[in-house]
Amino acid sequence: MKARSAIVYSVLRLLAFLVPFGILMLFPIMQEYYWLAAIFAALIGLSLSVLFLRKPLEDATAGLAERRDRSRTTATDEQAEDAAADAAADPPAPDAPETPKS
Repeated sequence: MKARSAIVYSVLRLLAFLVPFGILMLFPIMQEYYWLAAIFAALIGLSLSVLFLRKPLEDATAGLAERRDRSRTTATDEQAEDAAADAAADPPAPDAPETPKS
């Protein structure tokens, strides 16, 4: 995963919340009702991120998808053990001579 794209997206999302929150806290009524300023800042930040942060979001999710695909293609220890057990349990090839049973 590209850590840089995820960090950039996270920082931009934080700024999309903190800047409107700081501006709203400049109003005297919002200083009294800080929880209302937080709600409005969250709604404004969500709107800004939907409108302007589409490209950083796509970069971050593409990195996550690449990481997920890589982890699915690599064999885990359990899969390797299962493959070895299956190979050991397979019957001998038909070309191999059979041992007579008494």
